[in-house]
Amino acid sequence: MSSTAPQSPVPTSTALALAVDLGGTKVEAALVTDAGVVLPSTRFRSPTGPQRTSDELQAAVDEVVTKALGTLPSDATLVGVGVGSAGPVDEEHGLVSPLNMPVWRGHPLRDRIAELVPDGVPVTLRMDGLAITLAEHWVGAAQGSDHVMGMIVSTGVGGGLILHGRTVSGPTGNAGHIGHVECGGYDDPCACGGTGCLEAIASGPKTVAWAQRQGFAGSTGEELSAAYAAGDPIAVAAVKRSGRALGQAIAAATSLVDLEVVAIGGGFSHVTPDLFEFAREAVAERVEFGFVTKVRIVPTALSQDGPLIGAAALVHRADVLR
Repeated sequence: MSSTAPQSPVPTSTALALAVDLGGTKVEAALVTDAGVVLPSTRFRSPTGPQRTSDELQAAVDEVVTKALGTLPSDATLVGVGVGSAGPVDEEHGLVSPLNMPVWRGHPLRDRIAELVPDGVPVTLRMDGLAITLAEHWVGAAQGSDHVMGMIVSTGVGGGLILHGRTVSGPTGNAGHIGHVECGGYDDPCACGGTGCLEAIASGPKTVAWAQRQGFAGSTGEELSAAYAAGDPIAVAAVKRSGRALGQAIAAATSLVDLEVVAIGGGFSHVTPDLFEFAREAVAERVEFGFVTKVRIVPTALSQDGPLIGAAALVHRADVLR
């Protein structure tokens, strides 16, 4: 479904990237300028999710990519395609195995998208957490910092790393996958096979599920947010629990790689600003480690555009990709 927001004319010779963001509930595609601006009328969305077949998921990707490409102005240049996908990924071979889409294991997403774009246009695939980190470093809340983690707290919890000003993706492309760092004091089972993983505690659906087990009558993150704002004690306890787990994981990551800033986006990160305060309180407990307590935990500066801007940054900011 495309946005109906007005769009300014695209200047002649504009270099545009096609950005594709694949997540646990939706896939989006849009054209993005080399200044990190998503062109509103080029943006298309289609649902994903664990209930869909492999063919249905690919059809959703094909639909949004084809529609976005169809809006490319005749006087603009498509310089590349950036794809940010929920992980795990296989960066070298362009394969994706999103945990919340079990029908896709080793799915050749990069090559399938490459079949849809003009010959010679490069397609770059990275984990969505790395893409969002690039976006925050480029035009978002982490500008001016070279030791950054970007995080997505939504249907799942993802992350990515920039160290010394360059991305760090590791040998397979999954470095920074903080959603599957285990948090002490929690025994929530995780779909990855672990116990007490951050995603199993602090993602939107898992936080709501925990609240429901305590007697919460709602079923969505939006309802939990409203209940929190109204002072509902179960909602407050659920958000505190998730915020603390976020802070524990961030403190552990900062202990490991000496982060300056962690920028967090994703739908559930908006449940309440207090989520960030609870995370900061957990980090502040590392009283003897100033290099940990220095880390700044901030909300995304890019609203809902962050994942698409990040995917486009795989093209427009290729110079910082390692």
